[in-house]
Amino acid sequence: MNDSISVAIAVYNERENLDELVRRLGAVLDDLPGGPHSVLFVDDGSTDDTLARLRELSSGDSRISVLALSRNFGHQAALTAALDHVDGDAVVLMDGDLQDAPEAIPQLVRKFEEGYDVVYAVRVGRKEGPLLRGAYRVFYWLMARLSSTPLPQGSGDFGLLSRRVVEALRLHREQHRYIRGLRALVGFRQTGLEVERAPRHAGTSRYGLTGLFKLALDGLFAFSVAPIRAAAALGALAIAGSTVYTIYVLWARLIRHTTPQGFTTLIIAMVFLAGVQLFFLGIIGEYVGRIYQEAKDRPLYLVAETYGRDLEDPPSDDT
Repeated sequence: MNDSISVAIAVYNERENLDELVRRLGAVLDDLPGGPHSVLFVDDGSTDDTLARLRELSSGDSRISVLALSRNFGHQAALTAALDHVDGDAVVLMDGDLQDAPEAIPQLVRKFEEGYDVVYAVRVGRKEGPLLRGAYRVFYWLMARLSSTPLPQGSGDFGLLSRRVVEALRLHREQHRYIRGLRALVGFRQTGLEVERAPRHAGTSRYGLTGLFKLALDGLFAFSVAPIRAAAALGALAIAGSTVYTIYVLWARLIRHTTPQGFTTLIIAMVFLAGVQLFFLGIIGEYVGRIYQEAKDRPLYLVAETYGRDLEDPPSDDT
């Protein structure tokens, strides 16, 4: 293999993991054929001394470069910044908490050498609690059934992308990013590779339940119109039910000369339908809000400074 591999890592307050991450990455890259290989860290507005340590690491290793964003733009925006600036023939996306093991990179590269443009890691042996693992299963189940784009089960952002896939992803500039979905959307030859999911090396995750829920919503609303169609289906069901009940009332009045009772039932039905209307109004609002964000066309991220080796220029519409 004569191809160069760029490893792109988004970090936010990961000072405790950097030294071990760089040590293990260095060992892996040293053994990879081809080259020159490189590592790009994107600091997503860290508030600890992550950026200071990254500066030191880049000065001590010519393979390491650092892109510091002007503030915290979010994990998906930071990965987008990485994809906009890497220059390798293939790019490995991974997180900086060592849950994505650097030692899996040679396996991804071997699949790339077989002709695959996308090699995504399928997470096995997850170390999260049962509640969070259950939530992940429910989310992937929903996405598999609702998404207009088939998404692989159990895959995260960790994976390898060929150069032409990176170029294709750069064309997609939507505000609400879901990179693993965009990765599936662009197509090309793709395959999965089972990778053991390790626990965090140190520190605590900055991606809480709120962040995970937001990412799940971004994925759902970006790749499916099923929620809006569900509103239409439920509305049709309500009309059908009310039609049947109207026929029953007329039959009871005209044939049996009785009037059906049910004031409590009527109130419950009214409250239920009002709640359903408000719920789906909120869903429609999610889609409208995303249209509003896209119409403003704000930059996905802003770069404050760079360190280390020269970086590739980003797409012109992002400056």
